[in-house]
Amino acid sequence: MKPLPENDTCDLAIVGAGAAGLMAGIWAGRSGRHGRILVLESARKPGAKILVAGGGRCNVTHETVDEGAFAGSTSPAIRKVLRRFDVPRTIAFFREMGVELKREETGKLFPTTDSARTVLEALLKTAADAGAVVMHPRRVESVARNGDGFVISGAPGAWGSISAGRVILATGGMSLPKSGSDGHGYAIARGLGHTTTPQLFPGLVPLTLEAGSFVRSLSGLSAPGTLEVRTASGARMTSFTGAILCTHFGLSGPAVLDISRYFIDAQREDPGAHLVVNWLPGETTESVDTMLRDAGRRSAGGILRGRLPERLARALCQEAGVDPAAAPGSLPRERRRALAGSIAAMPLPVTGNRGFTYAEVTAGGVPLSELHLDTMESRRCPGLHLCGEICDVDGRIGGFNFQWAWASGYVAGTEAGNA
Repeated sequence: MKPLPENDTCDLAIVGAGAAGLMAGIWAGRSGRHGRILVLESARKPGAKILVAGGGRCNVTHETVDEGAFAGSTSPAIRKVLRRFDVPRTIAFFREMGVELKREETGKLFPTTDSARTVLEALLKTAADAGAVVMHPRRVESVARNGDGFVISGAPGAWGSISAGRVILATGGMSLPKSGSDGHGYAIARGLGHTTTPQLFPGLVPLTLEAGSFVRSLSGLSAPGTLEVRTASGARMTSFTGAILCTHFGLSGPAVLDISRYFIDAQREDPGAHLVVNWLPGETTESVDTMLRDAGRRSAGGILRGRLPERLARALCQEAGVDPAAAPGSLPRERRRALAGSIAAMPLPVTGNRGFTYAEVTAGGVPLSELHLDTMESRRCPGLHLCGEICDVDGRIGGFNFQWAWASGYVAGTEAGNA
């Protein structure tokens, strides 16, 4: 790693070369008043999260994105930023770079190549064409005010320091730390006068279950289901319906990842908050009980195998203490109701989550209330802009967090470049 020349300067320094940082570099360069732009990336190679997103295919965005798909800061604040660079504009932007997107049945948009590398290479080339120079590995240890500008420094003896007129923090959060987003960006932001939310915790993260849970014995099984977060008193707080994947440690899959941040957050306020699964979305304990009661001579296992994977049907019968070969109509009411409850309203013995190492996003961050939303410039430190996951904004699975990166990176880059 070559040290930078002594007293080196740039007009704009962007800390982080992920989705938001590269987007900021592109639009700062296209602003026409950009001067010298450096994008400093701590990892050995830029865009690590882009490459692993969507199973290596990169779920660029979703066909329908609005503020309702996000948590964290207020909906009006999130909406204001998203509207600056919406989904149609995102599709056109990628097409302009030579990346055509295709819609899948779920509404997710992927590159037609099914390769995340297509996305990353297009962003890097477009950033270079716009005049943004990506430097890596260049881990930034500190950013300090220096008159009207900033001094950005690496670790002692690493690569040196550089003076910049403006800075964009696009460091990411704490999720997938091996990609370079280890949470240090929050410390930099706090050092420049910002706060972060009281809690920073994993979002879009798999959940762990008690070792004795029968769900863990179903590892590899995937089935549709509805998950609900309920308070200690049983009040329903939020729910998600989608695929649920049983694993050797507990649960994963789209519905689990989507509800994880709400469940973790609920437990912080209410330790008795719990998660309930309905393996037959749209049904209730009462409707399932009626179905079982009116089944005639058909066996419980036979009835359930018509609507559930066989392994799951058998396990649910066993959990309720029901012989799969028994006709449910002949069962005692309490036993039949127990089976109906296991199917439509089964509490899950969640013990925790798999942490930031396996999380796709960070819940929490710098509140949007501390930024001018038309520029993403700090209200507390003029000349500093923030974008991407470092902000207190986290979305559902399905391309929503990338759309936040494109939109917030566009606003920060355009406005910093025009300043």
